[in-house]
Amino acid sequence: MTDAVHLYLNLLKRVLTGTLEAREPDVDDWRFPTQFLDHYIRGTAYTMVPVVRLDNIERCMNDVVAEGVPGDFIETGVWRGGTTIFMRAFLAARGIKDRKVWAADSFQGLPEPDAEKFPNEARAHASKAMAGEFKHLAASRPDVEQNFARFGLLDDQVRFLEGWFKDTLPSAPVDRLAIMRLDGDYYESTMDALTNLYDKLSPGGYVVVDDYGENEWTYCAKAVDEFRRARGITAELVRVDSKCYFWRRER
Repeated sequence: MTDAVHLYLNLLKRVLTGTLEAREPDVDDWRFPTQFLDHYIRGTAYTMVPVVRLDNIERCMNDVVAEGVPGDFIETGVWRGGTTIFMRAFLAARGIKDRKVWAADSFQGLPEPDAEKFPNEARAHASKAMAGEFKHLAASRPDVEQNFARFGLLDDQVRFLEGWFKDTLPSAPVDRLAIMRLDGDYYESTMDALTNLYDKLSPGGYVVVDDYGENEWTYCAKAVDEFRRARGITAELVRVDSKCYFWRRER
């Protein structure tokens, strides 16, 4: 990678995470919910993903490109689009024309969980903070498209899958994937992505799960563990930070 590409991508990380002039919240700080609201929801960040997680996705992209692992990149749950913008920027900076970035989202916020099956998620979903302040993490498709356009990255290498994952992912026109980044927050959103996309992931490709380490308000880890157990997946789950983990599909 050239120095110019490296500088561009590092600067872009700071812009997308809103950390050019401010410190990002510490996910392990007990004050995180308040800091999260101030920095992300009320702030100018394009992604809720900390810099360390963008570093992780950059390493994954570098690996699959260097090793010729075929396939596109997808994020399921894109919010304002920041992480998918970074994926597209990586391809543009490296002059890669034969891969696409897929942005899958309802563009209406998080789906309402089944209260009987997923009581913690249902309580979180109905909370004053989530419904009022966070607005269920909704960002419209026109807003996300405009964010891509601000960086000069809205083109035919970016594809949108709009709707609830249970409706869009089974028939998604995705042939092959090299990277799956799952940020659907809840059990069903996570399971929908794994069930419908994992078979399209090339050997040597990566699965990154943004909320695997969360255990108070989501059953995301339960979905991942059940899927891996059912599919006999033994690849090591690697820690990015206390909340985010990934594994690489064995060749």
